[in-house]
Amino acid sequence: MHATRVVREDALCAGEPLRAIVADDHACIRLGVTNLLHATEQALVVGEASDTHALAVQLDMTACDVVISDLCMPGLDGEYGSLTLLRRLAQTRGAPAVVVLSMVSTPHVLTGLVHHGLNVIVDKCDVAHELLLAVAAARVRAPFLSRRVRETLARADATCPPCAGTPSAREWEVFQLYAQGMSICQIAQRFQRSGKTISAQKRSTMRKLGLVTERDLSDFATQVGLT
Repeated sequence: MHATRVVREDALCAGEPLRAIVADDHACIRLGVTNLLHATEQALVVGEASDTHALAVQLDMTACDVVISDLCMPGLDGEYGSLTLLRRLAQTRGAPAVVVLSMVSTPHVLTGLVHHGLNVIVDKCDVAHELLLAVAAARVRAPFLSRRVRETLARADATCPPCAGTPSAREWEVFQLYAQGMSICQIAQRFQRSGKTISAQKRSTMRKLGLVTERDLSDFATQVGLT
């Protein structure tokens, strides 16, 4: 059972607007989130980022209270998404609160996010009002899971292993190529490595992401836009 604190409707009107950084590699998502926050006066967007490097720069340069970020933006030095940076924020005292905005609906990955302290998560398919509730939860450092996220976790097996880490840049590159249809042999030839090495890197990435079967791999790749 993944507990989710109930956020009262009147919390949407509480306090001064938060200072927010909005990060997503799709400009239309950033625009939509920014307009929603400004229209409802829930937050003042003080910065935007289209990849993990730009988000890191914004955090260094701009004081903010909350980061609203996609999970699967291009990462630093080719690594997997923005997970490492967001997890670091969630585990650092005094750092901005984090609202994860994502299309990922893989139970193992979502379980891993919660396990690592990223417990305010909104599925992009949920209604805009859920994002406002998530921002209200972030204001008081309370957990919040949107409807689709709760439904996904409710279907998860009780023994569902959470994602165990973040793939390295090379592991993620191998994973991307495999998800896009290259064979282990073809990838090995491309990187001039043995098939055994490439297979181990692919398995390591699956383990870190909590993916067990080839179907899990295929579903995850679709969710994050690799295929």
